[in-house]
Amino acid sequence: MEFNLDLTNKVVVITGAGGIICGGIAKALAPSKAKIAILDLNLEAAEKVASEVNAIGGTAKAYKANVLEKASLEEVKEAINKDFGTVDILINGAGGNNPRATTSNETNEVGVTYEKDFFALDESGVRFVFDLNFLGTFIPTQVFAKDMLGKKGCSILNISSMNAFTPLTKIPAYSAAKAGISNFTEWLAVHFAPSHIRVNAIAPGFFVTNQNRALLFKEDGTPTARTEKILAATPMKRFGEIDEIMGAVKLLLSEENASFITGTVIPIDGGFNAYSGV
Repeated sequence: MEFNLDLTNKVVVITGAGGIICGGIAKALAPSKAKIAILDLNLEAAEKVASEVNAIGGTAKAYKANVLEKASLEEVKEAINKDFGTVDILINGAGGNNPRATTSNETNEVGVTYEKDFFALDESGVRFVFDLNFLGTFIPTQVFAKDMLGKKGCSILNISSMNAFTPLTKIPAYSAAKAGISNFTEWLAVHFAPSHIRVNAIAPGFFVTNQNRALLFKEDGTPTARTEKILAATPMKRFGEIDEIMGAVKLLLSEENASFITGTVIPIDGGFNAYSGV
């Protein structure tokens, strides 16, 4: 039975909403009667998602926003307040990895030469990944949570990752940054509890997105060795579908069903985190 989420007159802000996961969340929230602000650095991508939400009966508007620039977000918040009213729900979806913070080898063996090992990682790339994921959640929360203080029915949903539980090889910065998101989610939950703001996160496992497609599939569409390892470690033996994230999202945003849930990080991973490999 489909979960019917009622967010009538609620204002929902989604960052990184031009992407596959958060764009999917925006469309899944269309029937909830929320007023959805679609934020992305790529305005064209945000406008595409907003038009899709509106086409299926939702209410959405796109805004260009840089989650690493507080002034940009303050300006966008002012526009959202004018267009829709004060913010009730924030979904922090901006994030991602960068090739400059990714090694070519999974492990380091003495005497073996690698194309790009740990010692060759670009410091600026590592900093970019940390900033995009952690500050890209921290700064929007600073800006938009101000509208929620003292209001009932408000919540924040962060996007963590399975990397936060057990780091994956090759992507040390992204793994550490997402671990920071999970920790920050718990910190915020405690900090904002007296202000009636619930804070939770989802930790998606392996879903095919624009950012990871090249790591998972070769140019001819066949799976890479990394894909074979992922599926071997996933008890359900497949990648997740974007729609399979939405049940947890709707639950955590529902004041009726999740009013006593805060500070939790829910894995959505086909059993990946539970599997020891044996």
